[in-house]
Amino acid sequence: QVQLVESGGGLAQPGESLRLSCAVSGYSSRFLAMGWFRQAPGKEREFVATISWLGAVDYADSVKGRFTISRENAKDRAYLEMNNLKPEDTAQYYCAGDPAHEIGGRNEHSYQYWGQGTHVTVSS
Repeated sequence: QVQLVESGGGLAQPGESLRLSCAVSGYSSRFLAMGWFRQAPGKEREFVATISWLGAVDYADSVKGRFTISRENAKDRAYLEMNNLKPEDTAQYYCAGDPAHEIGGRNEHSYQYWGQGTHVTVSS
């Protein structure tokens, strides 16, 4: 059984940083394209970032230059480093895994495995 578990969410002030972690079990994460998505209250879930097996990355325009996605296959983990946080970054953040493609996409339907999410609140 494949499980993804996010951690690292919480409350941050504007301009501060948080680091989200996604732990993968039941599947070798080196063969998963990993993605991060988020859903703000009253809005649809949206793409944040993705990283391929070999480390190729893609970001939503809204987070480019502020967020960094990375992976540590030896630990079966993926990370999302979030810097210069803004109130509009407030959302439930989800980790996702795509076992079918080397490179994950921006479409959430490409991802087969999902975590339960971790909440990020950015407020002064």
